[in-house]
Amino acid sequence: MPELINQLSDDAVALLIQLIQTPSFSREEEQTATLIQEFLAAHDVTPQRQKNNVWAVSPHFDAAKPTILLNSHHDTVKPGAGWNYSPFGPVLEGDKLIGLGSNDAGASAVSLLATFLYFQNKPNAFNLICAITAEEEISGANGIRSVLPELGPITFGIVGEPTGMNLAIAEKGLIVLDATAHGKTGHAAREEGENALYKALDDIQWLRQYQFPRVSSLLGPVKTTVTQISGGQQHNVVPDRCQFVVDVRTNELYQNQEIVDIIRTHVQSEIVPRSTHLNSSSIPENHLLVRRGVAMGKQIYGSPTLSDQSMMPFETLKIGPGESARSHTPDEYILVSEIRAGIRDYIALLSDFKL
Repeated sequence: MPELINQLSDDAVALLIQLIQTPSFSREEEQTATLIQEFLAAHDVTPQRQKNNVWAVSPHFDAAKPTILLNSHHDTVKPGAGWNYSPFGPVLEGDKLIGLGSNDAGASAVSLLATFLYFQNKPNAFNLICAITAEEEISGANGIRSVLPELGPITFGIVGEPTGMNLAIAEKGLIVLDATAHGKTGHAAREEGENALYKALDDIQWLRQYQFPRVSSLLGPVKTTVTQISGGQQHNVVPDRCQFVVDVRTNELYQNQEIVDIIRTHVQSEIVPRSTHLNSSSIPENHLLVRRGVAMGKQIYGSPTLSDQSMMPFETLKIGPGESARSHTPDEYILVSEIRAGIRDYIALLSDFKL
């Protein structure tokens, strides 16, 4: 049905233009959630909404069939310095659509909505749920995590993020650690006190040098990076406290709590994770949907960037139009041709598919 696909592609691009024009920073997505609701309603779909999360369920839902979740997000980061265009333009220059959230992840969101509409009245071997959710950029509690209990059992998820429509079959997880080294104050002129800065530096040196033994063929090693440090109050007082922050990117061979436990056994500082639920994820290369994608000429790889995959306790595949390197950059853009190709590829992946 090329005419239907062309029309849905036109509608998807028109919706993306509206979304770019409407600021939707994380926790401030009310207006774009309404736009998505109205888009679904205009296409004879009854949308459901919880806070700023919007989803729709196949009209012929059958509990005996497996359910595939199509998910992407409609929140954006705030625009940084260096934009030559208005982030909320948007500007269309030939094939290039420039605007905040165009690539990450508006193109994926509208492409998945179009895919859902294509399949909604077809006889499928699966149910479809399309959920366009909030707070992805901050891994917020009011995003996909809050919606999943409302959706019922999910068999498989397709997560829309810019991958060049290649197959991200693994994704790094994230732990942010707040570390505190404790010492004792003393006068800097005398040999007294315990310098918390030195203790912190010893721990930072260990974190810099230590190599976790399990290295993933897709994601590489676990990576630890100290990103912030503070300590001391004045030049002549030995500091009794030094705080630093560690960004840890985990691979699928470790659970996050395991990483925390290993670090705690090797450092002096008190280690407090902000959360441990953003685990790495992966699916086998021989998964039916992965094999179908490879047969279409898609490449498989491991993604270094975090997405809402980390919140999903079922198998997922990350795939979407656009390129990750454009995300969170000035003059972010998507090619209209990438959206059209993405919709065609999503449809081809799922056509006559059986889990």
